[in-house]
Amino acid sequence: MDWNIPLWILQIVMAVAFLGAGYTHAFGYERARTNPRMVWMTAVPTNALRTIGFLEIAGAIGLILPSLTGIARWLTPLAALLLALLMAFAIVFHFTRREYPNIAFNAILGVLVAVIAYERFVVSPL
Repeated sequence: MDWNIPLWILQIVMAVAFLGAGYTHAFGYERARTNPRMVWMTAVPTNALRTIGFLEIAGAIGLILPSLTGIARWLTPLAALLLALLMAFAIVFHFTRREYPNIAFNAILGVLVAVIAYERFVVSPL
């Protein structure tokens, strides 16, 4: 089976998810104060949270742009791998705070981008 089309769909879905999360982390600090689901954001220094957000946005762009343009295609699986690493750090952070729903969400995202990394490095390279 040709895995290219399902991988592209997964890459697009993950890029949209990380763009949304990155935007929220980079620019949603003030709104987080009033949202009980995002209270963890107030425990992270503003500059660190913005850095996380910008890393997520860069990773989302890296999931799509290199593959789409054909320039430095190796950046796509690297971006996926680094996003998986970022999700591993997020899991550890949320585990220390006993925020189990966040752990599950980060684990799902981490596994999906790890699949992209593996598939694009090994099974169906660009």
